[in-house]
Order: sequence, then C-alpha cells, then structure tokens
Amino acid sequence: MTIKFGFYGRVSTEDNQDPQASRAWQLHRARALIESRGGVIVAEFFDVDKSRSIPWQLRPHAAALLEELKAPRRGFDAVVIGEPQRAFYGNQYSLTFPLFEHFGVPLWVPEVGGPIDPANEAHDMIMGVFGGLSKGERNRIKIRVWAAMAAITATEGRFLGGRPPYGYQLADAGPHPNPGKAADGRRLRRLVADPVTSLVVRWIYREFLKGRGYLDLAEELTLQGILCPSASDPERNKHRDQRAWSKYAVRVILTNPRYTGHQVWNKQRKDEVLLNVENVALGTTTKQRWNTKDKWIWSEHPVHDALVSVEDYQRVQDILAKRASGQYSQRPHPTRRPYALRGVLFCGYCECRMQGSWNNQQAYYRCRLPAQDANAGVHHPKMVYLREAEILGEVDGWLATAFGPDALERTIAAMSEQAIDPNETTQLDPRKPLAMCDRKVSQYRSALDVGGDSIEMFPRISEPKNESDCREEKLKAVPAGQPASVAEIRSMIEEIADVVSLVAEADASDKAEIYTRLGLKLTYYPDKHYVEARVEPRPSPVRSVSVRARLTAVLRLNA
Repeated sequence: MTIKFGFYGRVSTEDNQDPQASRAWQLHRARALIESRGGVIVAEFFDVDKSRSIPWQLRPHAAALLEELKAPRRGFDAVVIGEPQRAFYGNQYSLTFPLFEHFGVPLWVPEVGGPIDPANEAHDMIMGVFGGLSKGERNRIKIRVWAAMAAITATEGRFLGGRPPYGYQLADAGPHPNPGKAADGRRLRRLVADPVTSLVVRWIYREFLKGRGYLDLAEELTLQGILCPSASDPERNKHRDQRAWSKYAVRVILTNPRYTGHQVWNKQRKDEVLLNVENVALGTTTKQRWNTKDKWIWSEHPVHDALVSVEDYQRVQDILAKRASGQYSQRPHPTRRPYALRGVLFCGYCECRMQGSWNNQQAYYRCRLPAQDANAGVHHPKMVYLREAEILGEVDGWLATAFGPDALERTIAAMSEQAIDPNETTQLDPRKPLAMCDRKVSQYRSALDVGGDSIEMFPRISEPKNESDCREEKLKAVPAGQPASVAEIRSMIEEIADVVSLVAEADASDKAEIYTRLGLKLTYYPDKHYVEARVEPRPSPVRSVSVRARLTAVLRLNA
C-alpha cells in the first residue's frame, strides 16, 4: 500500500547556504526514510529565509501545512521532516505536534526511524532534545559571529559592509584574507573621502561648533544647491524626500563616529521580543535597538580618511548632550493607535505623506515639513492639520457610490476615458536621471565655491554632462505603447468591487489595508478646503504593466 506524504523543510540564508542544495539533501533524507515503507512525497512545504526561531504559525509554508492538516481531503496521509533541527526550535515541537496528533496525521522523522509515537516517552524526549540543540546551535553561532566581528573591528578596523556614510565612497582594498572567498573573487573594501561630499561634512561640523542649529544648517545647504544624502544616492533612497536637507540628516552626520577615521561597530543590536506577553506560545520577533555608547566597538587606530578630529567629534557630542538634558521622555502608548488613512493621505503643498497624530481621543493627520526640512522652494504653512472624521465618511461614501453595482458601468466608462497612456509613464524614468545629472553639475560647482580642488572637480563635471547627452539620445528612441483597453479595466474594477463593499463595516486598521489595495490616494488642499481622491487600481502581476487607469473626485470638507 502506498502512503502519501507531505514534506516539510526549511533553510535560512543567514549561514550562506544554497536553498536548492539544502532542499535537495533534506528531501533525500526524507525519501530514504519513507521509500522502504512504500511512501511517496506528493506535496512539499519548504520555507526559505525564515529563521528557525520563528514559530510555525508565522512561517508561510509551515502555516500552510498546518492549515492543510485541518482539511479532510488534504491529499496526503502523513508528514515527513528530513531534518528536525531545522524544523523545530526550543519548545516548538511540544507546541506543534499536538496538532498532528489531534487531526490524526502521523509525523515521520529519521531520528526515530519512522512515525513519532505520542505514547513513547523516548520519542518525546528525543524531539525535545533536538529542539534544545537547535536553539543552542543558533546561540553559539550568534556568539561566535559577534566575537569575530568585534575582534576584526578592534584589531584590523576592516570595513564590514553596508552603504558608505555620506562623505565617503568605497575603494578596493585587496583580496579577501579568506582563501575560499578570495578564490571566488571576493575583495575587501575601504572608505575613502569623497572629494565633494567630504567638504560638506567638514563644513557641517565647523559651523555647528560655531553655534548653528540643525535646521539652520539644513536651510543653508539647500540654498547652496548641495544634494542631500538621499539625493546623492537616489537608487537606495527612493522612499525618501530628495528635494531638500532635513534636520535629521544633519543630526545623523553629527553623531556618526566614523568621521573620525575609526571603524565603529555594534552601535545597534537585534533583540528577540515576545509577540504577545499574554501568550508566550506565539513566539518572538526580532527588533533592532540602539546600544549605549559604552558598548560600541572602536578600532584601535584610524583605518580610513578622517574628516573630523576625535576632539571635534567629542566636542559636538558634549554640545548635543547639553541640549538634550532638558528634554523629557514620552511614555510609550500601551496599544497601537488605528489610523484608517495611514499611507494614503498626502499634503497638497509639498506632496509629502501626512503623519498620524492622536489628539483628544481622535485621529488627526499633519504635515510638518517646514519644522523638519529646509525650505525647498515650496510655499508651506508651519503646520497642516486634518481631522480624520472630517473626510472618512466622504471617502467611504464616494467609494460605495463609484464602485457599487448600479454605477459599475459608469465607472468603467469614466476610467476608460482617463486611462493613462503607457508612453507617459515610460518617459518618466529617463527624465529623472537627466535632472540628477544637472543637479550633480550644480553640486560640483558649489563644491568649487567652498574650496574644492578645481583640477579634480572639472573631470567630475564633464562626466554627468556626457551622461546627460547619452540619456537624451535614449529618450528619443523610447517606443510607443498601447493604452489600457476597456476589457482590461473592467477586469480590474470587478476584482476590487467586492473589496469596496467591505469598507463600511471594517475597523480603522482594516480600512487602511483596503485603501492601499484599492490604490487610493488622497491629497489635502487646506487653502481650497477640499480633498482630491484618486483611485488607480493596480493590475495583478500576471497582467501587462501598461494597464493603468484612474478615477478622480473632489471631496468637499465640512465648513
């Protein structure tokens, strides 16, 4: 008699293992166990890049396996695991196996030579030991890695990866000292001063020591046309505003000890915290937290170009400590506040996403661009506020009307008329780099004004100009596309019509998710006293990306 099995495995890429190779050997162990008993694997559940400390309910494929256990027609008779140390961590076995026992699905593992017998104390003890070994192995790896990183930082000062701080760029530092990695072509990197941005860092420290504040420095840098850190590296900062310097960007530079020429590591750590203190069985999640300065690991000697002296850096930290001495620490909120319009409400002055603020037991949204960023040439009040209750009912009413059964045909016709030509979106991408090239040229000229080396700057000015000319030629060759068809728009609208029907009864946190799925974008214009609502449904990944259409409306606020 053939026994149908479901296979479960897991691999974490933290130890640089190949997921395909790991899956292959785990499958090999599982098949070696069951094939002699007439077993065959008919379903696979394999989690990739999920730590073993994550409980089964939070691993995508493990959770899917647990759901399949509940189905009477699940398609398999038993489950086999090729490596229990990869499947279970700590007490996960004792929390998971009762589900297999309850639904009558045997669990096979090589370590017991077949199915686990719930009445066998030896089996239970063996699986508990493997869970403990799994936890101990992970802890030992963490300790060894931490000790190695600390020793490399202190004694060698080696660059340990990541993006270079603003003011630096990466340069080759020779082959990797590990022979295996060197054979694969891996090389070391080191930080060298960027000829343009390093001048900006030195200027920020010099002016701050003269008594200037964060926002004052940010406004001066923006006025001079100096690119902010996010605009200097736009590919990795697409989520950030790149128009102007913010006071937080200035503060990050002033608190970064690596500008002294020393390598500094262990500024942050990863802690495992309980998902629910009332239910420990749910497991833990990893959170990144800041370490105190006494736990930072400094290199014994300077290892890269110093932009400021250790003495000046320490003077800056003393000033910051004195300024912060009068601040108070806010008590954390016991629960997360629900914001129905989270992530979909934008300011009409600056087009920035408005932030949630809880006042008088109500949800508000605010934009504080002038208090955080330098003036980027945008007329903006000091504070823009909007109460959620003023607009939430109007938004739900408009969605119910526009996507209701009676108005569906009218909505499809309106969106067909406003369908976005793919040519418009295609031409946006080449023009962004063109503007960036112009800004780079302006930045290099500003660097000349503050004392940059002209011999070194002129080749850098010619490089973006040549790139700009090349992109102009590519822009002329952009092929024409096809606008969205009525059938494609109808298919998208019918998919989201059912979702809209759930909005009225949903709570605030669910509303935020529904609005995001609908492609809703709200823009608040305080001077005109209205909110522009726009819906741009996102096509499914299997459809053509050229299928785009929008539906807009103006929602008047109560006077």
